[in-house]
Amino acid sequence: MVSSRQQRYRPLVGRVAVVTGAARGVGEATARRLAERGATVALLGHNARALEAVARSLPGGACWWEVDVTDDAGMDRTAALVRARLGAPAVVVANAGIAEGGPFGESDPVSWRRVIEVNLVGSSITARAFLPDLIATRGYYLQIASLAAMGSSPMMSAYCASKAGVESFAHTLQAELAHRGVGVGIAYLNWTDTDMIRDADQHTVLRELRAHMPLPARKVYPVASVAARLVHAVERRSPAVYAPAWLRTVQPFRALLPPMVTRLSRAELPRIEAHHTFDATGLLGVGGRDDVTLRTES
Repeated sequence: MVSSRQQRYRPLVGRVAVVTGAARGVGEATARRLAERGATVALLGHNARALEAVARSLPGGACWWEVDVTDDAGMDRTAALVRARLGAPAVVVANAGIAEGGPFGESDPVSWRRVIEVNLVGSSITARAFLPDLIATRGYYLQIASLAAMGSSPMMSAYCASKAGVESFAHTLQAELAHRGVGVGIAYLNWTDTDMIRDADQHTVLRELRAHMPLPARKVYPVASVAARLVHAVERRSPAVYAPAWLRTVQPFRALLPPMVTRLSRAELPRIEAHHTFDATGLLGVGGRDDVTLRTES
């Protein structure tokens, strides 16, 4: 039940919000929630058809731009176009991300590097492109991270490294931009019901690893509820947001996670390997396949 006070508290009305990776999953759901809360949304991604469909489905419509977040010049041009068309953004959600899994030694170096480029370098390029707008509007930048930033998992080396990197990057921005009136938040997400996670479950190694996690940690959460928490954080310019909320309780104990994960892996990986092979997955989900298509066409 939404209270009358919550109904009145709508700080996003009339504000321009940029969402990267907005064609599907967490990005699409977050853009939808931002639009419902009154924001004018700019959708960024590299699947024009999907972006256009999302834009048409949002309340009041939305503008979209096809761009690769790892393209410095392309992101600069897009930021200028957003500014000219909609005005200076007051919110930027750096959500674009991809993943791949499997043993590090057998991973494809190109795919492994691409995860780092999109998730970490792409986030930095996004921040750089829109930083003048955020300073001008005294806005808010939300960096999508993960539980993987707090406790790494075997068979997900590129993804975990990239999410630890974006967490550190966002902490740096928090300190660097506080006196400029720019808020910076870090979103810690667990397994969320997106095509990337559904694709991961098709690979034995990742499905089995998730199945051996503690019950709360292996649960998959609805994308709409995750997006609602993210936008709630945007409205309050929160320095951190946890989806689900229980992830907050992990923070004080995160130093204990690496030895715990190592101990569990030492016991469980041989048991899994006795019945299944550990193969590299390649880039996961529709977003991963779109990324391969984009680079092949380029």
